[in-house]
Amino acid sequence: MATVGFIGLGTMGHPIARHMLENLPAGDTLVLNDISSDRIKDLLDGGAVWAGSAKELASKSDIVFFMVPDIPQVRAVLAGENGLLAGVDKEILLVVCSTVSPDAVRQLDVDVSEITNGLARVIDAPVSGGQVGAEAGTLSIMVGGPDDLVAKALPYLKLAGNPAHLGPTGAGEVAKACNQLIGAANIIANAEAAVVAERAGLDVAKLFELMLGGYSSSTIMADKAPRYINKDYTVSGAASFWIKDLKAYLDEAGRTGTPTVQGDRLLEAFQGVVDAGWGAEDTAIVQKYIEERDAQA
Repeated sequence: MATVGFIGLGTMGHPIARHMLENLPAGDTLVLNDISSDRIKDLLDGGAVWAGSAKELASKSDIVFFMVPDIPQVRAVLAGENGLLAGVDKEILLVVCSTVSPDAVRQLDVDVSEITNGLARVIDAPVSGGQVGAEAGTLSIMVGGPDDLVAKALPYLKLAGNPAHLGPTGAGEVAKACNQLIGAANIIANAEAAVVAERAGLDVAKLFELMLGGYSSSTIMADKAPRYINKDYTVSGAASFWIKDLKAYLDEAGRTGTPTVQGDRLLEAFQGVVDAGWGAEDTAIVQKYIEERDAQA
């Protein structure tokens, strides 16, 4: 029997935690900590246990999953008199499901192990599939870490999707960085195509219907096409998050001595979206950014 902790129960974390709760092995317990217990009332009603602080959660948990925006937020949860590390009094595994820099998660493992005299260790398990994949329990999960530690996390990660162990600590984040490069290119290419097609007088809905049956089809196209057609930028994944993701990719490209053809330009585009004041909108807002670039020039 094990106690599983989860911190960060927003758009992605909430459905992941729900799948874990609904499919936990008999005898296991899910303990939660978040900004407020109000938004996770359904999980608590379903049998999850509330921890009033990260420290309390750590004292009860054998393994803890994080789904917070970036490494500074992870470190904030760990630090302080009520932070998670203050509650570590036995071996505990910390699983970072957030998209962060590979170097950042490698260093986090070193720091956490040193602070806790080896009781706490860190592995990475970023996810891809967006809110749709999180709700469906079909996320692609990219795992990095030592074999023995990853083996402890895999049974729970499998409850939320399809995990694959790709190498040592940081390998999952490298995979996610590569994934985000491709995702960013796809988002921007689809948005730009929608703008060109509309200005040329094409029926954008019919265009996407055709493309979804062709060679350029993708999961991102299927997800975003209705947004481009209807110019619906209601947030499911904020555009601003892609800044850190693309910077992580560029850092890894630099570390491996790989010249980048697209990475810099994609980062420039998303930075333009944020600078225009639309960073909190859905990534489909790139369409509006492209439409209005003439006015901004």
